[in-house]
Amino acid sequence: MKNEKKKRGSLYLLLFLVTLHFSCGQTSDYAPFFYDNGPKSSNGNMALFSIAEDTPVGTLVYILNGTDPEGDAVRFGLTFEKGTREYLRVDPKSGHVTLIQELDREKQGEISASVSITDGRNKVVETIRVFVTDANDERPEFQNLPYAIDVPEDTEPGVSIFRVQALDRDIGSGGSVTYYLQGISTTKFTIDNNSGVLRIKPNETLDYEASTTYFVTVLAKDGGGNYKGVHQVLTSTTTITINVLDAQDTPPSFVGAPYFGYVYEVSVPGSEIVTVFAKDGDEGNPNSIHYSIANGNFLYDFCMSVISVGLYDFCMSVISVGLYDFCMSANELGPNEELLDQYAITVVTVRVVDLNNHPPTFYGENGPQTRFELTMYEHPAEGEILRGLKITVNDSDQGANAKFKLRLVGPGRVLRVVPQTVLNEAQVTIIVEDSAAIDYEKDLDPRLRISMLNFSLLAVEIDTPERFSATADIVIYLLDTNDNTPRFTSEFYVARIAENSPGGSSVLSVVANDPDSGLWGDVRYSIYGTGSDLFLIHPSSGVVYTQAWATLDAEVKSKYNFYVKAEDTDGKYSLAEVFVTVLDVNDHVPEFDGSLVERTMIIGAPVKVEAVDEDAESPNNVIQYSITQAEPDNIFDINAETGEIKLKPYIKSMEIVQNITKQKDCRWSLVVEARDRGSPSFSTTAVVNIDITEATQLKGSMAAFLMQSRDDPVKALGMAAGVISILVGLTVLISTAMFLRNTKSNRIVPARRIIIRRRPQSDRKPAPCLPPPAGPLPPSNTRPGDRSRPRAPVPTVSGALSSKAPKRPNRGKESSASSETSKVPMSSALVSELKMRLEQKMIESNSTYY
Repeated sequence: MKNEKKKRGSLYLLLFLVTLHFSCGQTSDYAPFFYDNGPKSSNGNMALFSIAEDTPVGTLVYILNGTDPEGDAVRFGLTFEKGTREYLRVDPKSGHVTLIQELDREKQGEISASVSITDGRNKVVETIRVFVTDANDERPEFQNLPYAIDVPEDTEPGVSIFRVQALDRDIGSGGSVTYYLQGISTTKFTIDNNSGVLRIKPNETLDYEASTTYFVTVLAKDGGGNYKGVHQVLTSTTTITINVLDAQDTPPSFVGAPYFGYVYEVSVPGSEIVTVFAKDGDEGNPNSIHYSIANGNFLYDFCMSVISVGLYDFCMSVISVGLYDFCMSANELGPNEELLDQYAITVVTVRVVDLNNHPPTFYGENGPQTRFELTMYEHPAEGEILRGLKITVNDSDQGANAKFKLRLVGPGRVLRVVPQTVLNEAQVTIIVEDSAAIDYEKDLDPRLRISMLNFSLLAVEIDTPERFSATADIVIYLLDTNDNTPRFTSEFYVARIAENSPGGSSVLSVVANDPDSGLWGDVRYSIYGTGSDLFLIHPSSGVVYTQAWATLDAEVKSKYNFYVKAEDTDGKYSLAEVFVTVLDVNDHVPEFDGSLVERTMIIGAPVKVEAVDEDAESPNNVIQYSITQAEPDNIFDINAETGEIKLKPYIKSMEIVQNITKQKDCRWSLVVEARDRGSPSFSTTAVVNIDITEATQLKGSMAAFLMQSRDDPVKALGMAAGVISILVGLTVLISTAMFLRNTKSNRIVPARRIIIRRRPQSDRKPAPCLPPPAGPLPPSNTRPGDRSRPRAPVPTVSGALSSKAPKRPNRGKESSASSETSKVPMSSALVSELKMRLEQKMIESNSTYY
């Protein structure tokens, strides 16, 4: 019994707790919350989250994750402080956080933002800090450029002479910098890889006489690191110019040693034998030279380094000896003209000769040479002396035997030599004559990548039978300068682009070339001109684009021209003109004057409707007309090209029209469509109301024309003017022809005048009997030159003529004539009478003409 009571009590208590739980659940509303999965997790509340600066834009970098105690759906948010850049974006439903802008740790290493989670009623906001981790994207940068230092040539090996410094803004291994030397400068110098301290190598010294300048290339390399998933090492280079300062450490030296002198047997005391020349080896700061003869086996006189025959009378002994050797000393002089320990000794040989037996000889700084080299920049100034060539030419003979000519053989008229005629000895001077011909690009050997000029210096004796000669090679190595201007491949470019091309479309690519080497050959492009507003050009590739905001319209402007500029690093540039044609696209709809067109049609004459398409080119602006709807049907035809509407051929009168329609006003409507021929094709329609009437007063072709032109009075007026012009022209033509004909017919033509005097009737005698004609008579009324004049018709007589009697001489006067006449047959008399009448008419006609 007690156990049952305990069980019932426990059951009631459990039921009470369950009821309390459900009642509390229905009235409580808890806020959602984020999961905190730690800094290494890719989902949660972004606490202590970090992201690499080389993360690509659009990458899913994190997933916000949280829940609501009641199990409601939650939404996420991500906000930034006002005025700051927003690098991240979150999807409210999934919580996916995406990178939307590129990161740069060197500019901003930390991103502050707020993340939120809400169930629609409660919202939880947390402030987060996203750390941007470094990637190796920065090169080392040298500080305090450019580098140029002066170093005395007697600087001890191993001594620090300079320190370079380069900074890399990356951190970690990517921010550490080590230094290296590149090129031939590594033979003389060394650099500390960590500190950048530059030193002269152990066991190496500087020598001003060997080289006055060194160009040391320093490479700065970072420690490497990952960038976008790839390990890369970034480097930078710079050049240190080291100018070597001369020190007094080099003794003098004789130029052209050893020396040879010749003396002829006819030489007199005081004649010059040979000239010696010595110079201080320290060319940067040379001392004066004092000459002296150290020893010898003959009398001498010394003055200003010229050795001459002694003033004593010893010629015979000189000739008998023949050959003399002695030492010549050259000592440097100090500031107080004291002799210094720096000296040089050379041997001078004097030979007594009487023949021409020595050819000219070329000497360099260290004695006889057959090859001289010089390094110089291209295009030196015309008239400039090539001072780097130290050439002396000498002919040890004397007099005419020592006279020779110098000639430079090589590329024509580039250099010239001075002097051209030498007696004994001369310092050879090479002068620039044609600066343009000394061109690095022109003389560049593509295989060796060396640009050089080669010349031969000839010395040929003039007045000697032997014609001794000598040759020395001169090699000039050229260094490049920025002497070329970028040149476009064409003076102008032509391009076409469709008017509906989007902004940023490529139009064309221009190319300019600069043959200079290194940075001088890099070309940068720019664009300008009144027509360039809608275009831009890529500065490196030369591709011309339309502006991103540009809109082209062939109807507004279809032609553009502007200039492109190619410029090198020194500002040298050239221009080319660009012509751009905007191609038309069918983007306009044909348009009538209005949606309702009113026309009056006379039977037999068409009416015309017209639409306009504002597109710029054919076929986009070519319109075709058609009837899409008519009431009643099958009444009208339309010309698809001109838009002329006319009745069907069988409708020739108003009776036919009235039989078709019951309307008294004969007013018909039809829908006309105007469609262009572009692709895609556009069309528009208009309702045309036509009043039908009949013209009864006018007939014929002129009536038809007037009816056709009733809607176009200008056309009728033009036709009338044309008819009048034709009539005026015909009138002028006929008048001109008649004038020319009358002028031709009124010419005075020479003609014979036949005058026959008529005798009185009483004096007339019978006409003599004429013999019959032998053949057909020619027209007697035609005169030369008067063929066109009409003549009176000649009467003809039909009948047979008898044979005539033989002629007999007249024997008497009237009796004999009367008797003779009686013998002539009647037919012959008739012919004679007719002929006489004909001649009379001809005379009258001629008298009337004249």
